[in-house]
Amino acid sequence: MTMNNEKTTIVLFSGELDKAIAAFIIANGAAAYDHDVTIFFTFWGLNALRKDEKVFVKKGFLEKMFAKMMPRGANKLGLSKMHFGGMGPKMIKHVMKKHNALSLPELIELAQEQGVKLVACTMTMDLLGLQKEELLDGIEYAGVAAYLGDAADAKVNLFI
Repeated sequence: MTMNNEKTTIVLFSGELDKAIAAFIIANGAAAYDHDVTIFFTFWGLNALRKDEKVFVKKGFLEKMFAKMMPRGANKLGLSKMHFGGMGPKMIKHVMKKHNALSLPELIELAQEQGVKLVACTMTMDLLGLQKEELLDGIEYAGVAAYLGDAADAKVNLFI
């Protein structure tokens, strides 16, 4: 981060596809305007950072249950409204492709290319039994104090 740029922070708490897409569209737009951008992923928002493939790590019983119940990666997130048993996400992805809009995985990749700081909440990772090996490469790990440090200097702070 440079000292002269505007700063934008986003807390992504939701694990819903439409909300994650909105967070990344805002983040990429802010980065395109030379903002230093941080997205802090906590609770269900961490699912957007999960790798698509299963990663074998040692877990306890509760952590295994959370892992089975939570969607694995950006391609598996459901919609906040009109989920329709999985048809909603397929329809929105089709419409996005038809209009040449970037998919959530593409938006994540673009954010990383633009230097958006993607931060996984370590406390939530502990609570949900997520391990670094299960999350995308190139992200950072920190607690709420680190997020607050970024947010204190930001003119735009969003909670999604």
